[in-house]
Amino acid sequence: MNLTIAHPNGHCKGILQITGSKSETNRLLLLQALFSGFEVENKSNSDDSKVMEAALKSEESTIDIHHAGTAMRFLTAFFSHQEGRDIILTGSKRMQERPIKILVDALRYLGASISYVKNEGYPPLKIEGKIIKGGKVTLPADVSSQYISALLMLGPTLEQGITLSLEGKITSVPYIQMTLSLLKNFGVSTHFEGNVIQVDFQPNLLRKTQVVESDWSSASYFFSIVALSNSASIELRSYKKNSLQGDAILMDIYRLLGVESYIEGHSLFLTKKDVKLPERIRWDLTTAPDIAQTIAVSCFGLGVGCDLEGLHTLKIKETDRLEALNTELSKIGAKIKVTEKSLHLAPGGSLKPNCSIPTYNDHRMALAFAPLGLKIPITIEEADVVSKSYPDYWTDLKILNFNIL
Repeated sequence: MNLTIAHPNGHCKGILQITGSKSETNRLLLLQALFSGFEVENKSNSDDSKVMEAALKSEESTIDIHHAGTAMRFLTAFFSHQEGRDIILTGSKRMQERPIKILVDALRYLGASISYVKNEGYPPLKIEGKIIKGGKVTLPADVSSQYISALLMLGPTLEQGITLSLEGKITSVPYIQMTLSLLKNFGVSTHFEGNVIQVDFQPNLLRKTQVVESDWSSASYFFSIVALSNSASIELRSYKKNSLQGDAILMDIYRLLGVESYIEGHSLFLTKKDVKLPERIRWDLTTAPDIAQTIAVSCFGLGVGCDLEGLHTLKIKETDRLEALNTELSKIGAKIKVTEKSLHLAPGGSLKPNCSIPTYNDHRMALAFAPLGLKIPITIEEADVVSKSYPDYWTDLKILNFNIL
């Protein structure tokens, strides 16, 4: 399904209910499977969360998680600790190109029985479930925080708990803090100091209903819409101050791009402000790499240069997101270069209308490029890919008066 996105006047106003955070939902689904006895409200309606929930309930011997990277990491840890349950955990062609060796090595060190079905270091995995007792393990810090979170969530169920010693600069600390905060909600004892994280064995947990905050990654596209609009006033529900999600840093970044934002009650309010835009912005996104595509597209649409650092994990996402940004932003007139861990966009540039943007099986390519429809008509190829994280996206854009054909 290809969609052409445009906007008649650049004025956006509306109230939207954003789906629950995929990151929080998937963590709580895993904890629910490990501990049971509590409910999860405002769950994400994303494909990834649906795949995660279905896999946890499945009794099949082969479980296919398709493109869901979070599910692959979390379920690898989960099924390793399910005594007597032997499964094959597989995914899409791209998933079978995404490395998982660091997590598998850590689990093996703790006593798990995991082997590779095809290529060493990559899914599919054959997992022979057994009781893992836990203990201490060392792994690189500059890898996906999902490896770390997958191990930490096993901690309360392991007789010796778990202690992780992380080597190097830690990536995506807010996502690790999210995991620890959710564990603390159940009364689990945790400790995070320097590069060492400890989660204690906790047989008796506090079980209470967990309410998922709406997704800040999904909110990012509306920050972009407000920045690119002629005028805008948008209310997004349901958000909270002191969010567990690292992407809440959007409020600081987009203030530089003319977006005033504040939280009142359970709503996030976004308003377009007339400000003098900077020639370029610089930001280290080590703690929030998933919003890099949104920021790069926003900056190009505004003629603002940007230097975005801390993006090394984007190379192993649904696609190589840095190369995809390089290709597609260049196509529509940007002067851009990327490295293995950064993106550099020159100020200015001329927007070329009526370009067609392939999405590379990556939901965030579609989600991030669509707001450019405020400036130029743009076609998004395979637009239904947004269902991975935000199935209602195109419907919500129509509420803001976008023309979508």
